[in-house]
Amino acid sequence: MQHKKLTIGLFGFGVVGEGVYKVLQQTPSLQATIKKVCIRNPNKIRNAPDELFTTDKELLLEDPSINIIVEVINDADAAYKIVRTALLNGKAVVSANKKMIAEHLPALLSLQEATELPFLYEAAACASIPVIRNLEEYYDNDLLRSIRAIVNGSTNFILTKIFEERLSFKDALLQAQQLGFAESDPTLDIDGFDAVNKWIFLLTHAYGIIPNQADLVFSGITKITLHDSHVATQKGYTIKLVAQASKLSNGKVAAFVLPQFIKMDDPLAFIKNEYNGVVIESAFADKQFFYGKGAGSFPTASAVLSDISALRYDYRYEYKKLYHHQPNELTNDFYVRSYISFDEWGDVPHDEFESIDEWHANEERKYLVGIIHFKKLQEATWWKENNVSLILMPEPLIESMEISRIKKRSLQLGTKHMQTS
Repeated sequence: MQHKKLTIGLFGFGVVGEGVYKVLQQTPSLQATIKKVCIRNPNKIRNAPDELFTTDKELLLEDPSINIIVEVINDADAAYKIVRTALLNGKAVVSANKKMIAEHLPALLSLQEATELPFLYEAAACASIPVIRNLEEYYDNDLLRSIRAIVNGSTNFILTKIFEERLSFKDALLQAQQLGFAESDPTLDIDGFDAVNKWIFLLTHAYGIIPNQADLVFSGITKITLHDSHVATQKGYTIKLVAQASKLSNGKVAAFVLPQFIKMDDPLAFIKNEYNGVVIESAFADKQFFYGKGAGSFPTASAVLSDISALRYDYRYEYKKLYHHQPNELTNDFYVRSYISFDEWGDVPHDEFESIDEWHANEERKYLVGIIHFKKLQEATWWKENNVSLILMPEPLIESMEISRIKKRSLQLGTKHMQTS
């Protein structure tokens, strides 16, 4: 089979861009060449011939011999303009910019429909793990029960250091920055924005949902304390920032990105440092586990390379769950079993909980474990304020139909109690 020649215009030559350049040099069988690289700073020394570089984006976007644009820059707004222009100019596009995709997803879907051109972005989520292609092809049916994932390597690195070396959050973050796993301004990672951006378009591929960031409850790891890690260890758990989506019995989808206690036999418990992991559960295949590096030059470049390779035969995302099935719908009508730690009793509205299974207090910190309706969390801010830490318990989801039975059993067992330690 004869594959078409691939001529690439590359935007960005940072960690990922240089990685793409190097992996293409090592894969001559792909017959893909970079004709021009658009960069912002022409004075920076780069490990490639000077004649390859330009600061004029039009030299790439208007060149008829360039049939693929690869975009790996940091600026989300500039990236969208590049992608839009490239598609309208008849060029296929590969991107690694999760923020851009999340913020402009409806427009990008419309552009793909209008131009009938490929826009691929495997590298935008979980880097070396081919999660998007698997959701598109292997799980293209309507029997996907759940997807749970660690999609941010920076926060996972920090949590690993907190648990394994008993570092404080501040010291673990500093080490992540020194090793290049976190930016000098780590807000997007540690506050959960990076993870929720990835979850927005993964929900589209998994369930046909096109959410806004405001539709999803999310937080990062900044409120997790050493005390929380001690409690987790006592209970035989670890803590991970988990993106989760689960199909409920009514056909609607519960989705969020929140810290969770993870049992030690859960596959996600084995994900350490900058690695990512995805557990997908379907009706017939049960659970499948994907594991790989979620960041870095070559891991991310490998995903870009996979997309470039797929363009040899004009591969496109079909968005099967969106266009060929009845799209699913997000819901907040369910309950979650949660651990809440806090400094003062007044910081937590105890009467908001359906049941409270544990109360613990000492001079250092107080915590409770209880069941709360998810809509109450979505509409409230108390769990983001006053040094309150919210961590979901293992298997946290409880459907509304189950709550009466659980409350009745809770009352029978007398589980509402106060324990002073």
